[in-house]
Amino acid sequence: MNKILELREKRAKVWEDAKALLDSKRGGDGLLSAEDTAAYEKMEADVVALGKEIERLERQAAIDLELSKPTNTPITNKPTTTGEVKTGRATDEYRQAFWKAMRNKHSFDVQNALQIGTDTEGGYLVPDEFERTLIQSLEEANVLRTLCNIISTSYGDRKIPVVATKGTASWVDEEGAIPESDDSFGQVTLNAYKVATMLKVSDELLNDAFFNLESYIAAQFARRVGAAEEEAFLTGDGVGKPTGILHTTGGAQVGVTSASATAITADELIDLIYSLRSPYRRNAVLIMNDSTIKTIRKLKDSQGQYLWQPSLVAGTPDTILGKRVITSEFMPEVAASNKTVIFGDLSYYWIADRQGRTFKRLNELFAATGQVGFLASQRLDGKLTLPEAIKVLQQKAS
Repeated sequence: MNKILELREKRAKVWEDAKALLDSKRGGDGLLSAEDTAAYEKMEADVVALGKEIERLERQAAIDLELSKPTNTPITNKPTTTGEVKTGRATDEYRQAFWKAMRNKHSFDVQNALQIGTDTEGGYLVPDEFERTLIQSLEEANVLRTLCNIISTSYGDRKIPVVATKGTASWVDEEGAIPESDDSFGQVTLNAYKVATMLKVSDELLNDAFFNLESYIAAQFARRVGAAEEEAFLTGDGVGKPTGILHTTGGAQVGVTSASATAITADELIDLIYSLRSPYRRNAVLIMNDSTIKTIRKLKDSQGQYLWQPSLVAGTPDTILGKRVITSEFMPEVAASNKTVIFGDLSYYWIADRQGRTFKRLNELFAATGQVGFLASQRLDGKLTLPEAIKVLQQKAS
């Protein structure tokens, strides 16, 4: 934790130096010389690099804390034979058989143990304990999962009732008739779209008793599938994949349209924040591309304060206008007609996870190169259930 604090203080110092450079070296036209621009960009790159290292160390600390927790409740009285009995994919027998099958240690006992987890495509549903590991890994790879509302489904589509129109109150005369004003409800249907990836592992590694196949598969699955999820949750068109927050149909509402196709002003960001109704601003966050943050870092408010403020306290995020900032490489960059900034309460974006992620070993496909393939897949959907809870800033059309 001392290392994180040290890096935060170092980043804040570099940022103060960068701001001082901007304020002192800008000419009468508000521009920097080529030499000063290079110096500023070097400082800004250091700020970004330090920020990413801080995020990595904080994630590592969070994982260490989680792993240090006891896995079960201490025994405080005489043990009894009663207790929860594990069944199905939660049993140790299934877990051991699953990983034996992944390493190709087949036997009749293994095949029998895996019968309860065989899917229609010849793969095996992962053990419950490993599924929890995959979900935790996905949250590390896809930051949106920690902000959105996640539900688990076992089969079929999931219909979510949402308020389409809200009832109101009216002033009435004494003994006057009270007008009816009921809420009306609509439905959002969450489907189960399939996302998959193929991993390759050499025969030598599989036969190496010290190779942690479980950790390798979890890391690769999370990196690949997490990236595909994040992109779909932001920009997906709803065709064979989730409907993204930025999609024209079913996505967030446009709160502000910028005056320029290639720039964003401080006033436009302020207008975006206040285009969102007060109840949704309480837990709202900003999402944008790294290149967009680079542009916004140079902006000041009416008091001469820079909009972007680095955090000095562990667990406290960087902010723009006091709001948490999240970056995603899948957010569009500043260009004509692009939706470049999201601001809203992401708990109104629902993710439906179909229970039972599947792994399948492919023995023959890469045999000529001495490798074994692993096909990993999961089913899910995502939709914004209340469009007014999230607003976007859209660049002016060219």
